[in-house]
Amino acid sequence: MVRHKRPKDSFSPPYNLFFPPTETLISRISLPSSSSSFCTFRLDVIMANAASGMAVDDECKLKFLELKARRTYRFITYKIEDQQVIVDKIGGTDQTYEDFTNSLPADECRYAVFDFDFTTDENCQKSKIFFIAWSPDTSKVRMKMVYASSKDRFKRELDGIQVELQATDPSEMSFDIIKSRAI
Repeated sequence: MVRHKRPKDSFSPPYNLFFPPTETLISRISLPSSSSSFCTFRLDVIMANAASGMAVDDECKLKFLELKARRTYRFITYKIEDQQVIVDKIGGTDQTYEDFTNSLPADECRYAVFDFDFTTDENCQKSKIFFIAWSPDTSKVRMKMVYASSKDRFKRELDGIQVELQATDPSEMSFDIIKSRAI
């Protein structure tokens, strides 16, 4: 470890910042002690989302838990606003898959969670929770990049996703595709 001596005409201590490739930011700050040399302290700060800088609103997690545990919603759409993922729209249990697809904007990206109920070939009722990253070709390039860089981090916050789907066109998330991915 290198010890720094404070220059006589300087009032600010030297700072060394290290940015590891993980989500942990480790900073070393040298603070003055009673002697003429400095003591070095290590501070570990866990970053919420170091890769994209997006925070996730608590309501996103709470609504997802209600969908997962109580089946109170059919779908939830999320959007990024002011560097934070927030709830955009919520569909009740009476909503259909067509209502869900119609709720997605044609020129903006969204994340969505859909609770898909289906019957297997053995006549068993089942349900799967889909995570859909909606990124239409007509949306702005910057918006697509922000949503793509934040997707994995946001998906990790929603514990219980069973199937993931990336769609850039309505045909890529048709009812037949959803049904085939569920079975």
